[in-house]
Amino acid sequence: MKNYIQPGNTLTLTAPYAVTSGDGLLVGSIFGVASGTAALGESVEAALTGVYDLKKVASQAWAAGDKVYWDNTAREATKTTTSNTLIGVAVVAVAGGAGDTIGRVRLNGAF
Repeated sequence: MKNYIQPGNTLTLTAPYAVTSGDGLLVGSIFGVASGTAALGESVEAALTGVYDLKKVASQAWAAGDKVYWDNTAREATKTTTSNTLIGVAVVAVAGGAGDTIGRVRLNGAF
């Protein structure tokens, strides 16, 4: 096809805040995981698909298959839907203890 551009699994985005490799970022309705470090306003490659360990709300248990949202204010993943953006699903259960701050998420690659 002459109008095909790229697969779209990664995009170059403008960092809406400082990010380091592995951080989630939300640009409009596009959620991705930064592949490198970028300051506010700099370009950064972001993965839109795949499975990633992301910072999550502490003391929130997840079950495999739970919908996962991005809280752009706290810059962490959550099961709370209110004012947050759907980013994917949990792929493994995670306990809800205060120290359970990482969740494994399969990104949905959509908005």
